[in-house]
Amino acid sequence: MRRYLPILVLLFVCAAIFAGDKKSAQDEYIARYSGIAVSEMYRTGVPASITLAQGLLESGAGLSSLAKEGHNHFGIKCHNGWKGGKMYADDDKKGECFRTYATDEESFRDHSDFLRYYDRYKFLFDFETTDYTSWAYGLKKAGYATDPGYPAKLIKLIEDYKLSAYDRMSIADAVAEGGEDAIEPAVDSGSKKHSKARRRSRKANSTQYVDEELAGTIPESPLKIEEPKSLPQGEMEQYHFSLSRQLYSRNGVPFVYSVEGESYASLAECYNLFLSEIVRYNDLDFERKLLPGTIVYLQPKKKEAAKGLEKYIVGGPDEDFREICQRFGVKMSSVRKMNGLPANYVPREGDELALRKSAARKK
Repeated sequence: MRRYLPILVLLFVCAAIFAGDKKSAQDEYIARYSGIAVSEMYRTGVPASITLAQGLLESGAGLSSLAKEGHNHFGIKCHNGWKGGKMYADDDKKGECFRTYATDEESFRDHSDFLRYYDRYKFLFDFETTDYTSWAYGLKKAGYATDPGYPAKLIKLIEDYKLSAYDRMSIADAVAEGGEDAIEPAVDSGSKKHSKARRRSRKANSTQYVDEELAGTIPESPLKIEEPKSLPQGEMEQYHFSLSRQLYSRNGVPFVYSVEGESYASLAECYNLFLSEIVRYNDLDFERKLLPGTIVYLQPKKKEAAKGLEKYIVGGPDEDFREICQRFGVKMSSVRKMNGLPANYVPREGDELALRKSAARKK
């Protein structure tokens, strides 16, 4: 037996070295998906550290049946508007419906869109992408998970595996760090110039749900208000109004907030419009009582929402279709056409509404 001892020792040492080099499931997951997480951060403003931590936690580092069979890394359920593949599993209730995807990258992309376009998560984009603590607690506050310890678990994963480094990393560096295991994300126009894209994404997401942009104060004498000079001359819009009050613009369409005692008829008279015009501009068939603080558009709304607002996910059963269209400055008829909706459509929680043609084509 003694003569075999050196051989056994050598085998043990080799096994120990091999075991030491072997990556954990968590390390392999991070290496594989860090490039996608960083790419999504530049596209939507969701921190890469949060995406990776949620993926690790929700999918068990990619080992859950939902992740392996359905490519669902984030436990996102079907909701009413989901038209893709489905799997059923027990969660808060027995036999709940979960989304499935053709690829892992589709799951990461849908997760980013889910946070970006679902109304209850909009406040998260006021936080910096480097503030993973606020994002973790914000996700719990918004109702992403019922587990009271959810924020602490995300934060621990981020700190244990130093995931915050990816919040400051370029896509190329993240893919390179992942090595042979990394999945290289598809490059789109939003990820070609990383630093500029990231600043633009964060700015767009932190302001996309702000209700109005101050377009100017209209004095008693007419004042010409122009769109930014960088626009082609043919696309510039000029507003000529004489009422002394604040004018706002949403999606390039001027509007005012109504005050006590006003009506659509009185506003039409003030702005030299026909009553039928102002009613039509605001997607109404007839004049109705005008409550104080209501948005009243003074020109026709656009056929599409502003760039960066491709779609909207209905957040609750009480949302009104017309109010959604008013909120984004788009015509109801256009949104119906893009989404193939009937004239009597009533929004349901989870419905996904395309607000731009590019999003409609993907449905």
